[in-house]
Amino acid sequence: MAAWDQQLWTIPPNSQGYLTLAAAALAAGLPLPDDPDDPVWPHLLVEASRAVGYDRPGFLHERAEAADRLEPSHLAGLRQCVSTESMSNRWPAAPIHAGDTTYLCAVDGDRMAVSLIQSNAAGFGSWLVEPSTGINLHNRGLGFSLEDGHPAEYRPGRRPPHTLSPLLVTRTDGGLAGVIGTMGGDAQPQILLQLLARLFGPGRASPPDPAAAIAAGRWVLHSSSGFDTWSGPPTPSVAVEEHAPARWSDGLIARGHDVSRWSAYDSGFGHAHAILAAADDQLVGAADPRALIGSAAGR
Repeated sequence: MAAWDQQLWTIPPNSQGYLTLAAAALAAGLPLPDDPDDPVWPHLLVEASRAVGYDRPGFLHERAEAADRLEPSHLAGLRQCVSTESMSNRWPAAPIHAGDTTYLCAVDGDRMAVSLIQSNAAGFGSWLVEPSTGINLHNRGLGFSLEDGHPAEYRPGRRPPHTLSPLLVTRTDGGLAGVIGTMGGDAQPQILLQLLARLFGPGRASPPDPAAAIAAGRWVLHSSSGFDTWSGPPTPSVAVEEHAPARWSDGLIARGHDVSRWSAYDSGFGHAHAILAAADDQLVGAADPRALIGSAAGR
């Protein structure tokens, strides 16, 4: 999927990764300010995330045709409903249980790149351990629906919808631009959208600075847990980090958003990491200061 002169790649359903691609493509066609401190910047990205994600509970399952959600005509229809001046009420909702997810990325000298997420889902997973190896088992089954006839209904041989959304970015010539990812449950595509906009969108630094983009204040759509953003209250609130621009909160509230201010570098805003391939073919990496354990290394 193309956005901001880059090609974006992720994994297909049963992953929610298509939300990252759709939101980025939608936002790339909106009048996003050059200055991320402008409150219109988070407002339009929040609206893009809400527009593409509101129907995820009824849509996402392992055989879902995500390509339909990436069609230009579909995105154009959503884009027409987005205003710079107010929040849309057209997308009623259908981060927080403690999650336990790890993201890592690597790029070698031949520019073979890996964007990898491993997750127990919530807490310590299922609390079951495979006896011969000691490996604990996840509880990703929480993504299933117990509704009869639902496309993601819990049944034998089915894979549950999940939140893991690793991202790879290539240039228009096919060369590697970077690998990016984060933990964060439902918020993963929202966090990735903000990083993509900072790294490749209007007003971006040249060359892109992954450390600055990752450390910058974020917003996330918040409901009662990290896995029910689209199935909780009618409109998820917008949580904003304390070190985000002060103008964000007032600007979002003025446009109709329910806003709460959270502490700076809170884990609820994800642990994002990235490696970018700079124009001179040098690799530049950064780890998230929000993570209890995280590092960036090279040789």
